[in-house]
Amino acid sequence: MASSVSTLLFQVLLVVSLLHLSNAGRRLTGSVEEQSMLFQYHNGSLLSGKISVNLIWYGNFKPAQRAIISDFISSLSSTSQASLKTQPQPSVLTWWKITEKYYHLSSKNKKPSSLSLQMGNQILDENYSLGKSLTRNQILQLAAGGVHRNTVNVVLTAADVTVESFCMDTCGSHGSQGKKSKFAYIWIGNSETQCPGQCAWPFHQPIYGPQGAPLIAPNNDVGLDGMVINLASLLAGTATNPFGNGYYQGSAEAPLEAASACPGIYGKGAYPGYAGELLVDSTTGASYNAHGVNGRKYLLPALYDPTTSSCSTLV
Repeated sequence: MASSVSTLLFQVLLVVSLLHLSNAGRRLTGSVEEQSMLFQYHNGSLLSGKISVNLIWYGNFKPAQRAIISDFISSLSSTSQASLKTQPQPSVLTWWKITEKYYHLSSKNKKPSSLSLQMGNQILDENYSLGKSLTRNQILQLAAGGVHRNTVNVVLTAADVTVESFCMDTCGSHGSQGKKSKFAYIWIGNSETQCPGQCAWPFHQPIYGPQGAPLIAPNNDVGLDGMVINLASLLAGTATNPFGNGYYQGSAEAPLEAASACPGIYGKGAYPGYAGELLVDSTTGASYNAHGVNGRKYLLPALYDPTTSSCSTLV
């Protein structure tokens, strides 16, 4: 467990008309800021029920790259205690179960709601239908093209696609659209060539701040392993604050959510420039903190535990 919070992660929430948008970007600094971890529930709905995670691949991704992300989503899908016992530990599923504490706290005296994620459809847009330079509205257009009911549509943009504000102040975002029937969506960019020091740290030298040696990525792909970190953070934020009135710390204009409240923390003893004590693969030397399906290993961000008011790590 770790309770220190640094300013490695910058989070912006923008509410425009019917569109709720939360940006998650990483910014490295050389200082650690101690602050009170007081999360507040704003009485809104949490993401609940059986939800399919649809992946919308925009641009050129190799099949092996798509498998890294799809295996991560599949690693979240089983909720049985039997599966927890048979999976190597610590696991992606164990990490995700931290979010269940938010559901129990929000239920008060009622039966707590629950969330079950499963892998949905995968849509390939390899011909760059909207070009290689996208606005936020075009990201929403891509996200809105899929099924809306009981889904989270995830748009993943390739390394050669530029997106408005990408690398400037954000590595990805989650949001919602609609009035009566809202749907949640996520966007994440591949930062391999554009800003790996910001959005793929700790697998790349940071753009500034303490200059520790980069870690070896568990799936041998700096861009995609960085995308997993950002996707994990945004999924946690989507589950616990899907419509801008769930759980967050601070103001609605600049909230800290379940993962972004624990910036740069991946293992015990983390501090700016140091991800913390992690597991190391004896064969590849790659650093990780969670086992997934199909023999995968992942590095996942710490999640804020509302029952202990601290950042919870797996190792």
